[in-house]
Amino acid sequence: MLNLKEDLQKLVKGDVLDDAKTIADHSHDASLLRVVPKLVIFPKDAEDVKSVVNYINLHKKEDLALSVTGRSAGSDMTGGPLNESIILDFTKYFKKEEVDIEALRATVGPGIFYRDFEEVTLPKHITYPVYPASKQLAALGGMIMNNSAGERTLRYGQARDFVLELKMVLADGNEYIIKPLTMPELQQKIAQGDFEGELYKKTYELVEKNYELIKKAKPQVSKNSSGYALWRVWDKEKGIFDLTQLFVGSQGTLGILTEGKIRLIKEPAFKKMIVAFFKTWDDLPAVVNEILPFGPESMETFDDATLKLGIRFMPEIAKKAHTALWKFASEFLPETWVGIKMLRLPKLIVIIELAEESQSQIEMKTAGIVEKLKNFRHIEFRILNNKKEEDKYWVMRRESFNLLRQHVHGKRTAPFIEDFCIQPEKMPEFLPKLLKILKDNGIKANIAGHAGDGNYHIIPLMDLTKESERAKIVPVGKEVFSLIKEYGGTITAEHNDGIIRTPYIEQMFGAEVYGLFKEVKQIFDPQNIFNPGKKVGGTTEYIEAHISKE
Repeated sequence: MLNLKEDLQKLVKGDVLDDAKTIADHSHDASLLRVVPKLVIFPKDAEDVKSVVNYINLHKKEDLALSVTGRSAGSDMTGGPLNESIILDFTKYFKKEEVDIEALRATVGPGIFYRDFEEVTLPKHITYPVYPASKQLAALGGMIMNNSAGERTLRYGQARDFVLELKMVLADGNEYIIKPLTMPELQQKIAQGDFEGELYKKTYELVEKNYELIKKAKPQVSKNSSGYALWRVWDKEKGIFDLTQLFVGSQGTLGILTEGKIRLIKEPAFKKMIVAFFKTWDDLPAVVNEILPFGPESMETFDDATLKLGIRFMPEIAKKAHTALWKFASEFLPETWVGIKMLRLPKLIVIIELAEESQSQIEMKTAGIVEKLKNFRHIEFRILNNKKEEDKYWVMRRESFNLLRQHVHGKRTAPFIEDFCIQPEKMPEFLPKLLKILKDNGIKANIAGHAGDGNYHIIPLMDLTKESERAKIVPVGKEVFSLIKEYGGTITAEHNDGIIRTPYIEQMFGAEVYGLFKEVKQIFDPQNIFNPGKKVGGTTEYIEAHISKE
């Protein structure tokens, strides 16, 4: 029998731990799952990562369950960084950050927290704009491997739009640079005839042979993180073959990330926020369609349940905003008048943020949006005049999930259907059907999300100490994901598949495309050593066996 800790302590320079606290800390993320690893390693460098992969390769036949999962902040909502074997935690040593201001690029380690990275970039008026709402908790490795997105995705896209180059430790135990290749460069790689060359050869053949099928498989929505993004690998028109597009969003199932080069942007000089208060969801698609031509940077939404939660826990939100409670509360006095005019709390709030390089552009777009909003009689709106007023809404929007996690007594957040994306114009017909599924199953939920993208986060609140509640997860998931497919959406826009959605990927893409995903996994990871059970090979039985009972 293998002695993992003793064996690996001899091979790696980093920390090799199996104490109760470390194991417990790495048995969960922000999902509803609990999966207990055997060992946690904090690797010091890429050589440590290579040593772990080589050890697994050498001993896989002795222990078929031997595998490795990369982890950074552990803020994932899908069970993506959970594994019953070895966890590599990058947050202790892999914190590299080299920012090139002139080139608008940065080289980062997977363990650097976004909040620390932002402290370097924001004073220089540059940023990596594809951050999630949980940016105070997230780290760059998870953001890249999950294909993160968030409030500014409407304009800027997702992580895969900003990744220039990756360093990955692959299944042969060596580290490789992954970057876009021209056709001559691709042919040169293939001609190597070695492990790396075979990866490029087999992937190119797979994509070329199934080119039309793959193109049709791409979800017709603004953003998607489900499956492997084969449709972005081979750009025939430009003659570019780009495996970074396969690795970004792969959740570490094809290799282990050790370093990334990312693109940055200059922060626009001028910003303006308009907040719209809706009596009903019905007007939202029409409003979105009217405002999108103005090119807003963000269109964020949260519902009345989230608003009530924010009011209830205003002292905590004020603290997050670094403002005295009375000052923070006073910022909401104008909204009191809005409530009086509406004779009730709004059903939902939409934050519209504009960002431009000139004051005149901002004023012109603000005036245009105001004229459009005036045409909707069930909507009230305010133009905010200072950063403090804007911050109160951003803090409430960004902290909504944490408030739910920490303060809903007797129930807990149970994210499993929380990240769908459909075309915004379908929302009035789609959303009531989804909410009816939840109501019919006795599940309450809060709603927030990205109105301009049609990407919503519906967070169920459940008592998972009850077997009857845990039993709802799989059948409700199947029913909701069937509805999403019916409306041409994706089951996950930015949170990725993880343990919780992998069993439904075949349902979403169909058996033929899912078969291609399995081929990709086989090409890059023939022994299934990298983060097993995500993207392919996951089962609903595994979900049911690992739902947290707390």
